[in-house]
Amino acid sequence: MPAMNPGTLHWLRVSRIPCMPVRRETDGGVIVPLWLERDGKFEADLALRLSPSEAELLHEQLSWVLYGGPGATESREAGLRPERSAT
Repeated sequence: MPAMNPGTLHWLRVSRIPCMPVRRETDGGVIVPLWLERDGKFEADLALRLSPSEAELLHEQLSWVLYGGPGATESREAGLRPERSAT
């Protein structure tokens, strides 16, 4: 890894690895495979580990954002849940 000069700004980006699925561990934990990039160059593979309750909370929050529309926060505060499609 190149030496970093103090005062030089570097940006980091963390993103999902598109070809690797989210998986569940035997203890119920959820693993989300991630990539770490620094200044546009691949640095490392990472894994975000969530407990079952953390995964459920993230699922709920993503559902509100995706299906609740622009007023997702207001809908949640009013106790309204987004409709789920029957698939």
